[in-house]
Amino acid sequence: MAKRKVRWSILAVVGALALASCATGSSTTTDDNISYDPDAKLSGDLSIMGFGASDEVAATRLERTEEMLGADVKVSLVEGDLDIQQFLSAVAAGDPPELVYADRAQIGSFAARGAIIPLDKCISGENIDTEQYRDPAIDQVTFNDSIYGIPEFNQVEVTMANTSLLEAAGVTLDDVNGSDWAAMSDANQKLAVSDGGVAVIGVDPKLPEFLPLWAAGNGGALLSDDGKTAQLADPAVVEALEFGVGLYDAQGGFAAVKAFRDSADFFGAGNQFATNTLGAMPMEQWYINVLNDVSPDATISFDTVRDTQGKPLAFAGGSAWAIPAGSDNPAAACRFARTMTEVDAWLAAAQARIDIRTEEGKPFTGILTGNETADEQVRALVQPTGSAQWDSAIEAMYEANDNTFTLPPNPADAEFETIWQDAVNRVLNGQDTAQAALEDASDKAQEALDKAWADIENKG
Repeated sequence: MAKRKVRWSILAVVGALALASCATGSSTTTDDNISYDPDAKLSGDLSIMGFGASDEVAATRLERTEEMLGADVKVSLVEGDLDIQQFLSAVAAGDPPELVYADRAQIGSFAARGAIIPLDKCISGENIDTEQYRDPAIDQVTFNDSIYGIPEFNQVEVTMANTSLLEAAGVTLDDVNGSDWAAMSDANQKLAVSDGGVAVIGVDPKLPEFLPLWAAGNGGALLSDDGKTAQLADPAVVEALEFGVGLYDAQGGFAAVKAFRDSADFFGAGNQFATNTLGAMPMEQWYINVLNDVSPDATISFDTVRDTQGKPLAFAGGSAWAIPAGSDNPAAACRFARTMTEVDAWLAAAQARIDIRTEEGKPFTGILTGNETADEQVRALVQPTGSAQWDSAIEAMYEANDNTFTLPPNPADAEFETIWQDAVNRVLNGQDTAQAALEDASDKAQEALDKAWADIENKG
């Protein structure tokens, strides 16, 4: 393992050359010569990149999976978030890990580069029931009609608001959940407080990262369903960006709001809800547990984020297991991915978390996964907290999880994201208008998409 780590460190130094090499790999690499059998006894090394057993949910599933793999499979972890350059360099050099834990948004470009293999035979050979997985999660790891990743966690946004501030300002949770943009703008002005600078943030739309959420809420999408056409200049997307920027402008501008936001004790008892310095924002569901841990007595209201028709929605993200091209032990990698994400694994992890939360005198708020069947059975373990606000948080989280969308996979996903986020930042910083920035970004994104898709066709 130490030797492998050294080689990966050296390879990272020559990342630019390796990335170019990876870009020439075939996107039609298959696992036709690999044998998968759910009853086969496995052996050999299984190095995993990008995953760490950092909490009881991960550790419980890892321990269970190692037991089921058997003593002849030696699992080793290269912990820490996945270093994309390091990973692609390792693949290019013919020295990849046996398994990789990646953001689902990265799967399309990995598949296009030929850095990971399709899992069709893995899925059929190990009897992985893909019908159990949430459609948006499976869609996000499906590229050119093949599944390239086994989905794991799901991450969704919910509306979080300071109940005391809402009541004092004479506004309601419906005014800040996204269902009525005019009401949200009015609530933002009523909630925001300035004392020569930002003293209380009214509504924080969390730009640039949540532009896809606001665009979807307005009936738009940044990318076509087939992942081939940039739609950044679509009027619904432009209007969504203008709306979000307008919320910041009404509070002194994005720079002032961001500086105040960044000064908060976000993960501690001095967070913005506990100190009554934030009216409302959309935020990923994991922050519910943070707030319950560090400021359980803060007055907070929860709802889903809603589109302008009042329907709940969430921009889903999450992780997935993928098998690198050139993996020395794909059979064990496939078995590992199946076992880590099956229903019984999530139930064992949920029970481990319940035990810890019970011992600490804290409620279990559930776990969101890419496996819909697992989500249903885990939710059945969630008990009423005794607090209406925390029960509403759990309800909002699960409702959001049932109403998700994702950006379609595409071979230029990282470049596409960089392009649209750079455009949003130019508007937030006053360097460009939303219309001009998104028109320019759409042209650049289309060029990147056209090139990436053409490369795939040429390889085919």
